[in-house]
Order: sequence, then C-alpha cells, then structure tokens
Amino acid sequence: MFKNLVSLLKVPDLRRKLLIVFFLLFVFRVLATIPLPNVNKDQLKIFLTGNQFFGLFNVFTGGAFDNISLGLLGIGPYITSSIIFQLLTLVFPSLKEMVREGTDKERAKFEQYQRLLAAPLALLQGFGFLNTLRSQGVIIFNSPFDFIRSLIIVMASSMFIMWLAELITEQKLGNGASMIIFAGIVINFPREIFQTIITATPEMIPSIVLFFILGLLIIVGVVFISRGERRIPVSYAKQVRGTKIYGGASTYLPLRINQAGVIPIIFALSIMSFPQMISQFMSASKNIYLLKIALILKNFRQESLIYLLLYFLLVIVFTFFYTMITFEPQSISDNLQKRGGFIPGYRPGKVTSQYLSNVSQKITIFGAIFLGIIALLPILMQKFTGITTFAIGGTSLLIMVEVAIEIMNNIESQLIMREYEIS
Repeated sequence: MFKNLVSLLKVPDLRRKLLIVFFLLFVFRVLATIPLPNVNKDQLKIFLTGNQFFGLFNVFTGGAFDNISLGLLGIGPYITSSIIFQLLTLVFPSLKEMVREGTDKERAKFEQYQRLLAAPLALLQGFGFLNTLRSQGVIIFNSPFDFIRSLIIVMASSMFIMWLAELITEQKLGNGASMIIFAGIVINFPREIFQTIITATPEMIPSIVLFFILGLLIIVGVVFISRGERRIPVSYAKQVRGTKIYGGASTYLPLRINQAGVIPIIFALSIMSFPQMISQFMSASKNIYLLKIALILKNFRQESLIYLLLYFLLVIVFTFFYTMITFEPQSISDNLQKRGGFIPGYRPGKVTSQYLSNVSQKITIFGAIFLGIIALLPILMQKFTGITTFAIGGTSLLIMVEVAIEIMNNIESQLIMREYEIS
C-alpha cells in the first residue's frame, strides 16, 4: 500500500490527479462548514442528541448536516436518484440495455437522467428538512423570503456538490460520491472517539475496550472479504503466424467475493432511513392521523428486530442486485473467445457465460451474507456495550474501510496501466 502511494507521488500525471481530488474535497469541506443564517446552535444540539436518523443523514452529507451548513443536503439527493434509476432498470428493459450494452453516448444520457432527477429531489428534501428544522426551533425564518432563499441555497449547494463528486470521479482514483462521504467520516471520526473517551466512566472501560476490539475485528473482516477473490483458470490456444507461435499461456480470471463494494450498505441505509425521515416530517403536522402514523414510524428504530432483519435482507438484496448490473458474464465470455482464451472443461460462448454466472452467484451468496452480518455487528455492539457516542460510528467504519480499499485498488490499477503504456 505505502509503495503504491510513494509511486503515485512520483508520477506527475497521477500526482496532479491526487492534488485535484484533495482540492475538490477541500472545497466541499469549506461549503460544509458555512452555516445557514439564523441557526439556533443550542436548540440544534438538543435536536441532534440521540437522533439516529439525522446521525445517519449526517454521514451521507459528509458531515454537512451537524451545523446546518450551506451543503445541508450533501450528496444525498444524487444518491437517492441513483437508487431510483438502478431500481427502474429492473422494470424497464430499455434502461437496462442502455446501461449494460449501450454506447458511451447512451450511458452518458442515463447519467444525465440521474442528474435531472436529483434536482427536484433536492428541492423536495430541502423543503422537508427546512420545515422540520423550523418547527423544532433550530432555524428561524423571519419571512417567507428567508425560507425561499435558504431553500434555493441548499438546493443549489447540493447540485454543486454533485458536480464536485463527478469531477472527482473523472480523476479515476475513486467514486466521487463515496469519497465525499469518506472525507466527512474521516474528519468527524476522531471527534467521536474523543467524545467517547472523555465521557466514559470507570464502569464503561471494559465495554469501551470490547467496543474497539470488535471494531478492529470488523476492519479485518471487511478487508478480508473485500480483497478475497475466486480465481478462474484461463488458457489461451496456440496460434501460428508465419514462423512464430503465439499464445499457449495460462492465467486466471479473478472474481471478487464482494464485487459491489460499499454500495449495498449505502443503498440499504438510504432505504432504512425513509421511515424515520417520514416520521420527522409528519411529527410537525397538527393532523391527529398523521401524528399517529409518525408515532408508529418513530418506533421503527435500530433496536427493533424488524429493523435488523430488514437491514440484513436489504444488504443481501442490493449486493446481488448491484453485482447483477455490473458483472457481465456474456461480455467476458465473448472477450475471451475473441482473444483465443477458454476456461478448461467449458466450451467457449454460452457454456462459459453460464459457468461464470453460476460461479458469480455462489461467491456472491457468501459475500452478501458476510457483508450483512458485518453491517449488523455495529448496531449489536452499541446495544450490548451501551456506548451511544458513536451514533452511527459502526456504519461509518464500514463505509470508511470499503472506500479506502476502493481508492487503493484504483491507484494500483492506474499504476499498472501506466507501466503497460510505458512498456
């Protein structure tokens, strides 16, 4: 890892990309620290204390929510838009073909659809959050103009952050949205650790030690499953061209156990946050029926068995779903056949494609269940150790490790590609 970082800094082009990424993340962090006008900080502290949903939402905004900043919504609307369009690919075959088999122009059009949907979602989410914050006395609006002004600011900031994320993605060192979330977690994580230590009582010391030991085990587990792969042997037939013989080599095709990375956790948490979000919005209503619904939804918390089961199942479902979208066995089979490659014991073409699909499904079962268990462990740790300072710390840990691995893999790929270009 450190060798790759040193090599990265030595290559001018890659060093420039790294500096661009750092600059864009710095711009985002500046945006995340400038608060909206007329925020009551004392009331905000009371409002956020013990609120699991807004603790989770703060993770997705990259830490922009905890001080009601200009980037209040963060990358959230774009993530929601991505989830909606990924689900639509299951309903509309034309969208699925656009993503899987379409040209670069068609894929660009699909991404443009996601951006366009993110704008009204940002408007809707901004309206809901500002109304909730106003009803709780967190932010004061002296006139309708103040409300409209703040709504336009948070919507425009969300679109600007989405643009920053795309600029980061273009550097090919990692997914921009994931890196923005990662940056917010890295900055806030030391503060959460410090708060846990200073608020600890002597009776809590064994629980804190256990908490951190289990946290280290989670990191090891995530790294193990993320780096694990099934190697499919591939042989290349010998080809005679003139007086020379080409091919005849043997290699392998690596299939990662967890091909979806951190995406299933982000998608699952986004879905699981809806009941709490709807509850927060409805609780500001004066309608007795909406208040009853808000009370029911409010009980849908991390401690409940239903929450844990649904969270576990959603992580598994989204792992399979994302793997199904990104992994294309037919395309891999066609590329092997064009290059004279084959998997020993399997005929090129449809048979090879079916074999790769079966292997992918089997290893994804293991990866999905493991990821689901790892996702539940932080919640169970908080429940049994009684440490609540990390309101969403375990999930943050999962996302942080996965994104760090993804970044290192992309850096390694960039260095390998450069070596091939030089040779």
